[in-house]
Amino acid sequence: MSRVTERAVERYEVPSLLVNAGLVVGASAVVALAARFAIPLPGTPVPLSLVNFAVLLVGLTLGAKRGCAAMLLYLAEGLAGLPVFSPTGPGGIAQMLGPTGGYLIAYPAVAFLAGWAFNAGKNDFNGALIGATAGELLLFALGVNWLVVLFHVPLAQAAAWGLYPFLAAEVLKVVSAAGIASRWRLTR
Repeated sequence: MSRVTERAVERYEVPSLLVNAGLVVGASAVVALAARFAIPLPGTPVPLSLVNFAVLLVGLTLGAKRGCAAMLLYLAEGLAGLPVFSPTGPGGIAQMLGPTGGYLIAYPAVAFLAGWAFNAGKNDFNGALIGATAGELLLFALGVNWLVVLFHVPLAQAAAWGLYPFLAAEVLKVVSAAGIASRWRLTR
């Protein structure tokens, strides 16, 4: 490998602060855009949206630290009143304290876990699938438990509101995020 190529590889592997900041800001914008695609479902206070897909994709492609930072920025933008959350909710802090609050609060940890698991495992589709699945399990564990606490309902009722209606769509989101991330990745 030539010196020029080696420098390019080093530069790619260890991006500058400016590049990292741009990736984090851009990723938070991608998640905000995905939140615009939300459909209220009958019988549940939680809408179907593309946000979970975007959060997984951000964690898988940017890695644990940058993915987590992007999600923290996304939450800060929403808490500041910017219209980044799903339009089916009230926005701002009210949305963080409402039915989707558990999912929202989970996003930084989900992105971190998905990115960490992918980086720790194989650098292929199976590794990305494991990372995305781990993140998704964490997301729904926190989201459904939030519904239990918020509405004072049994776990079965919370799962009927916040898990079961989404299973088919979530499988597609996990597989899609893993497929994209295994081909287009900004870490390693």
